[in-house]
Amino acid sequence: MKNRYRDLIEQVVFVTGAASGIGQAQAKAFLEQGAFVFGFDQQLGKMEEMSVQYSETFAYFLGNITEKKLVMKAIEQCHHKFGSITVLLNTAGILDDYHPLLETEEALWDQIFNSNVKSMYQLTRLVLPEMLEQKSGTIINMASIAGIVAGGGGIAYTSAKHAIIGFTKQLALDYAAQGIRVKGIAPGAIQTPMNAADFAGKGEMAEWVANETPVKRWAQPEEVAELTLFLATPQASYIQGAIVPIDGGWLLK
Repeated sequence: MKNRYRDLIEQVVFVTGAASGIGQAQAKAFLEQGAFVFGFDQQLGKMEEMSVQYSETFAYFLGNITEKKLVMKAIEQCHHKFGSITVLLNTAGILDDYHPLLETEEALWDQIFNSNVKSMYQLTRLVLPEMLEQKSGTIINMASIAGIVAGGGGIAYTSAKHAIIGFTKQLALDYAAQGIRVKGIAPGAIQTPMNAADFAGKGEMAEWVANETPVKRWAQPEEVAELTLFLATPQASYIQGAIVPIDGGWLLK
């Protein structure tokens, strides 16, 4: 797999949610292409293993993505270790257990929006100035099919993912002429620790989701990571503000 995307060699990639799931798969995929990767997550997960395997090209920071001071400290450490950030992957996010409105307390609503939307706003706002100074940069935001249609989450998660799509499109429009490439990815059913509850017990929910998906299966995080690699290359530079589904055909229904 190494060096299929030579333009990614020595790019500095900052990825949130790097401890597991899609974020971890993205971090590893970019490392395999020769990029420098800085991971951010509130749990250690796979990051320690990656730091051993890729001791010269991977570093990480443990912290809550909603705490601005910790995010600023992580960016500072990334600069010290690897230099200016050239690729930002806003991947971290949490689910809301599919709660409808009357089961969604204000605290849950705030938690979902702070973790999924406000954190993305804060981190992007901190990184964007250095990209503008470089007159180039790639920002890839993790949306969801729940940001396009209902049913992929509860009211808070669905609303938050719709907000991320709006954020991505407006950001892309505002800074396209200044060399900033912005896109979003909208995954469908991806088998990650975040979706572990769907596989609990006899896995009836996971089986139902697979049967409802036209290709009749869940995807693996590595498939999303592969798409991310391409979107980060110069060959994808004319893709601006697009939300790219990777959903096994779910949105065709």
